[in-house]
Amino acid sequence: MKEVRDNARELMKGYCKVCPVCNGKACVGEVPGMGGLGTAASFKNNVKALENLKLNMRTIHEFSEPDTSVNVMGIDLDIPVIAAPIGGVEFNMGGKVSELDYVTNKLKGCKNKGIIGCTGDGVPPFIHESGFAAIKDVDGHGIPFIKPWEDKELNEKLQKAEETGCKIIGMDIDAAGLITLKKMGRPVTPKCMRKLREIIESVNADFILKGIMTPDEARMAIDAGAKGIVVSNHGGRVLDSCPGTAEVLFEISRAVAGQCAVMVDGGVRTGIDVLKMLALGADAVMIGRPFSIATVGGLQEGVEKYIDQLKAELTAAIVLTGTEKASFVDIRALYR
Repeated sequence: MKEVRDNARELMKGYCKVCPVCNGKACVGEVPGMGGLGTAASFKNNVKALENLKLNMRTIHEFSEPDTSVNVMGIDLDIPVIAAPIGGVEFNMGGKVSELDYVTNKLKGCKNKGIIGCTGDGVPPFIHESGFAAIKDVDGHGIPFIKPWEDKELNEKLQKAEETGCKIIGMDIDAAGLITLKKMGRPVTPKCMRKLREIIESVNADFILKGIMTPDEARMAIDAGAKGIVVSNHGGRVLDSCPGTAEVLFEISRAVAGQCAVMVDGGVRTGIDVLKMLALGADAVMIGRPFSIATVGGLQEGVEKYIDQLKAELTAAIVLTGTEKASFVDIRALYR
């Protein structure tokens, strides 16, 4: 991974510094780029919220070979990790790797290691076109995310997403108001409950809404027909001064009460971070920037090395907290 990160640092020069700890401090306000909007408080809060959580170490038990696998929305995952939908290599990551190579290698690495990756959307069109092509290349083993466009563009992209053979489609509603799209003359907008129901009912696939940060909107997502939600503030790239996702996850997962799959992103970097999010009620986590760095720095091999690292860290953390399996991590794993 050191070689992968060193190579990524060279290829992403001027766009991402590939810091020893990806915490948002060195890339404040760099949007476009890999930074957080404004003061980057939301980005930094994601990382800080996870850092502030501590684990209870327990070693008097018999769980030496824990089960790290989970099933989320009918998809078996070797570890409870999904590569988040990040695109725009050209203006976010330096453009030294093509969009198609980037997203295809990310999805292939995920599939080969028993997890799944998501594809992004945006401007110019080659972002979503590359994503759809990559999902077809892995026989539908990917989750396309579509931004909350106006009707015509949204409907066209949803139809094309279904044609990839995927089983799940997502919408990152947290992209509403994304500054990069507004600058390109392609604004995205929030969606009311009526519109969300129409969108979800029009799709012949399970639907994920990404960008949930409050318990009431989690319940609204379920009422609209979503089979999964992602607790997310879009990596701190759309609204400054949001709480970290780990701060709001527990209350949201309690509000959902098993009625839909709960995923979360924001500041997750290690297998220990994954375990913390599971203890707060997540069924799985999405990881964004680290997967982009691993992909740019090492293509499919880089992705696979990062997944191996996550699994090793998660396995050790599960054993040393006295947890039997990743599909049931009790809140008592956390020191509170």
